[in-house]
Amino acid sequence: MRKIIVIGPAYPLRGGIAAFTERLSDELFKQGNDVSIETYSLQYPKFLFPGKTQLSTEENTSKVPIQVSLNSINPFNWIRMGKRLKKAKPDIVIFKYWIPFMAPALGTLARIIKKNKATKCIALAHNILPHEKRIGDRRLSKYFIKAMDGFLVLSESVKKDLESFNFKKPVRISSHPLYDHFGELLKREEALRILQLDTDYNYLLFFGFIREYKGLDLALKALASTKLKDLKLKLIVAGEFYSEAKSYHDLVNKLSISDRVIFHSDFISDSLVPAYFSAADLIVQPYKDATQSGVTQIAYHFNKPILVTNVGGLPELVPHKKAGYVSSLDTEEIASYILDFFKEKREKEFSANIFDLKKKYSWKLFVERFNELITDIESFK
Repeated sequence: MRKIIVIGPAYPLRGGIAAFTERLSDELFKQGNDVSIETYSLQYPKFLFPGKTQLSTEENTSKVPIQVSLNSINPFNWIRMGKRLKKAKPDIVIFKYWIPFMAPALGTLARIIKKNKATKCIALAHNILPHEKRIGDRRLSKYFIKAMDGFLVLSESVKKDLESFNFKKPVRISSHPLYDHFGELLKREEALRILQLDTDYNYLLFFGFIREYKGLDLALKALASTKLKDLKLKLIVAGEFYSEAKSYHDLVNKLSISDRVIFHSDFISDSLVPAYFSAADLIVQPYKDATQSGVTQIAYHFNKPILVTNVGGLPELVPHKKAGYVSSLDTEEIASYILDFFKEKREKEFSANIFDLKKKYSWKLFVERFNELITDIESFK
């Protein structure tokens, strides 16, 4: 049995990375480890956070203890917390890393903890470099990377970013596991009733925080294609705007598709996630930049086909014309694949393929890759 501390967003914080922290910690606990979570008392200062709130409205369902402790911008907090964790002498500390903004806090914590000569520090990297680039990203990430003993990354794309720093430490790749904590697929009619949607239409779903790199504009332009004009089809945009909303509403009006787009522009609570994915026929992710995506793994949990673009690690997750489509960023090509999906009635075939495919995205297998990384670190010289 190992004593493991996971440092990352978790309850009472909300969002996909917080859900990942909790689900991973629960699986590590299930496999016989002594596990606890250290989450943020302050994750982002308000002026840097584009959403309405950083806090969850759901109940805490984690099976492991969660301590609210880390202030991302207070060095005195990092020192106090680092000394506490150094004294605790965990076998492993896992650092969730997704944005260079967190590098000073996490890199400093790791350096203090490792002074005990007993603890190994492992980065679980969703990203090494962010989708939306800023001055100083590489310098900050380098500070974090140098403090780690090994890395578990979620895609080949992230591994390539990591390797660009020219270091020699153990690295393992394991794809993003399923977000399997949302419950069961609902009957379509029940989902449409909950969301108050018309049963006469088919639905595309664009899900999650809306940022420029996620390509909502491409989805809207594809929906406006003449290829799709004869389909009884609407696009549900479900998620909070993290970029300017007006530009998207203006685009909808410019394309004359206001009657075909439904905006649900609040943060989608976990309890409503099954309704959105059960109502949708096809999930669309026309990202302009990506490493991997938690939305894909929610879709797979519900056996829902996905259209992704050929960027980052997304094509690794979606076998073309088996679990969905891999498109270029060309909106007419995206529209052609949407047409093919409905015209050729591909949902049943793709969903059956996903049912088999998703077995390789279990949390048990993810923890196996984690254990292999620990072995690599222990034998590394």
